Parts: sequence; C-alpha cells; structure tokens
Amino acid sequence: VLAAGIIWLMVALVYSSHGDTHTAESVIRHNILEFGELFLFLLVAMTYISAMEERLVFDALKSWLVNKGFTLRQLFWITGLLAFFISPIADNLTTALLMCAVVMSVGGDNKKFISLGCINIVVAANAGGAFSPFGDITTLMVWQKGIIDFWTFFVLFIPSAVNYLIPATIMSFAVSTEKPDALNEKVEMKKGAMTIVGLFILTIVTAVSFHNFAHLPPVAGMMTGLSYLMFFAYYLKKTNNKIAPPENSISSHSDTVFEEKYEIFNQVKKAEWDTLFFFYGVILCVGGLGLIGYLSLVSE
Repeated sequence: VLAAGIIWLMVALVYSSHGDTHTAESVIRHNILEFGELFLFLLVAMTYISAMEERLVFDALKSWLVNKGFTLRQLFWITGLLAFFISPIADNLTTALLMCAVVMSVGGDNKKFISLGCINIVVAANAGGAFSPFGDITTLMVWQKGIIDFWTFFVLFIPSAVNYLIPATIMSFAVSTEKPDALNEKVEMKKGAMTIVGLFILTIVTAVSFHNFAHLPPVAGMMTGLSYLMFFAYYLKKTNNKIAPPENSISSHSDTVFEEKYEIFNQVKKAEWDTLFFFYGVILCVGGLGLIGYLSLVSE
C-alpha cells in the first residue's frame, strides 16, 4: 500500500512537471475501478466461505474424512483430489487451508506424512485453480477484464491435471499404507449449511450469466448473489429459537446448548481484509509501473 502511494506520487509529479495534469489521474482512477470490482467480487466469495465455516460445513467434511478409516496413502490421494476439484470454486488458498487441516488432524506426530500431504495439497489447489476463473486471483482478473471468456479456462483442465498428477504420483510412493488411529470426532452441520452451499453455487452461476448473457461485469452477478445469502440469513435469524442467555445469568437448564441469533454481517466482518488491502497495493503498484513503461519493457 505504501509502495503504491509512492509510485503514483512520483508518476503524478513527473507528468505535472511536463504540464500534463490529467493522464496520471485518469489511469489511477481506472486502476481503482479495477480493484473495486475485484474487491467486491472477493468480498462476496469470502463471505460465503465464512458463512459455510460458521455452519460447520468444512468441519463436518474433515470429521467424515478422519473417521472413515482410510489408510495414509488413501488420505493422501483423497485430500489431493478434493483440493484439485474444490479450488476451482472456493479459491486455492481457502481449499489448501481446509485440506491441510485434515492432513494435520490425521497425521498426528507423523511429520513425514504431514509434510508430503500438505505439499500435495498446495500443488493440487494451485493446479486446480488454474482451469477456473474462480480458482486464483490471476485467473479472476483475466476473466473480469474480458481477456478470456469463461469456458476457455476449461481448455486448461488436462494440463492442470497433469501438473497435479505427476508430482502426486511420485510423492505417493513415499507415503505409508498404514491406517492412522481413528479419532472419535463427529461434527454435525448447523441448520441451513447445505442451503448456503447451494446458494454459493447459484451465486457463481449468476455471476457467469451476468457476464456471458447480459455482458455486465461478473461482480454485479456476485453482489446479486450476496443478496441470496442475506435473505436466507434473515430467515435463519428469525427461525432460530435458541438465543444466547444474558451475561452472568444462571440458566435453569444448564445442559441446553445456546446459539446466538444469526447475523450475516458477522460473516462479512470475518473476510480476509489483510488480503483485500494487499491486492489494492499490488494492483496500484502494477498499474503505476505499467504507465511508466516498465512492464512493456520487461515483456519485450
């Protein structure tokens, strides 16, 4: 963020010294618009992921995998394949964090399995994220700018699969076939969990439809999709009869599990704001260097 400010101040001063007070302003406004689209798009995606985490969708998946009695090698392949196919929808960073949590839960003190499993997941998540506009920040930016249409990304499916399968196959020979100790951990998803998953998929369909059929920016479709979640969150808020008791109160039913009234803006608050501000700095730094001509120089 600091670098972006310094770069654009230097650019503006140089242009102003040559009597041009409009070019720098025009280009930085374009960069800010580009970031604004990216910001709102990612904010919707992050809010949905946060909502699914709060409804214990990912914890339930982790619990199911841990308690199924798979061998370490089977878990190596299952977590890798899940990372490869979830990352095109949920983005590669979120997917990698989720699957690595599974590997660490199962691995216990087996550092070799944890190391290989996490490497495998990172490779799988990055490879899987390459054949979808939603899988990675770079593919998202390319798609939003209209450089490549939605379906063209899927041409990369086979190269992406090859980039995952070759290192995974090599690493799998070093993974043990022993069964880890079963963990007595069973997680039940909260009310409305699968509905939120469905609404997230519907939101993605809406964003693609806005872009492909209405020729509008995908972010307009994503923000429309956020309204789906907000309506459903209002329903959860109104139908949740278990309300957290006041602080310092003593309930006559000590075994009752209380749940706070559902509030969707708590999930918005949990978005990865550090990441969003990081992208502001990156986009404006790159925009400033592009205006100066460094990017063209390097590309040639």
